[in-house]
Amino acid sequence: MAQDNGRAMLHNNGGTWLNESPAPPSTAIFPDSLLQTQKGYSARIDAEGSTVLVAPETVVQFQGLELALDHGHLQLDTAREMKVLIGCVTVTPITYDRTQFDVTDIDGKVKVVAYKNDVRIKLHGSALRKTKGESSSTIVREGEQATRSEHCGVPVRPNQGTAGGGAFLDSAWAKGAGIVALGVTCLIICVGDDPISPSKPK
Repeated sequence: MAQDNGRAMLHNNGGTWLNESPAPPSTAIFPDSLLQTQKGYSARIDAEGSTVLVAPETVVQFQGLELALDHGHLQLDTAREMKVLIGCVTVTPITYDRTQFDVTDIDGKVKVVAYKNDVRIKLHGSALRKTKGESSSTIVREGEQATRSEHCGVPVRPNQGTAGGGAFLDSAWAKGAGIVALGVTCLIICVGDDPISPSKPK
């Protein structure tokens, strides 16, 4: 049943952790409660005007009318405009009418499927500086789906990688490789013709 003061009820059949401890079969949860489901186990959140199915292998923080998804899969049925936050992406129903939608975050790719009524995908924070003319807000119509990246909301494109250049150059690996290359270049320029040798006195 719906609860007040941002409280909700968590139901599960085992395999669910609440704030890093095994969750009872049914218990009240409050804003900032951290939930984690294990492989083969799911859980259900009953909040005021909303029901959320937490799929197996999902980590999510309950924040009242918001859910902060770390990774995994959520199925929402809400008449309270309950939203999902994933990195720099926010997924929000655009009506108080009952809205049913899925949000999946696997390997940094956010997939949103609207089953009943429309939802909005909105970028925020540093995401707005990376859109480069693209709209910071996208409507996913009933019966449609959309995919984005959780890393500041840059749209996911097929076969994205070294060929595209952009995402690859922004990666931590590439930045690390650049630092190593810079260090090697500095050694060559600074040492010049004077080889580094343990047999040569300083």
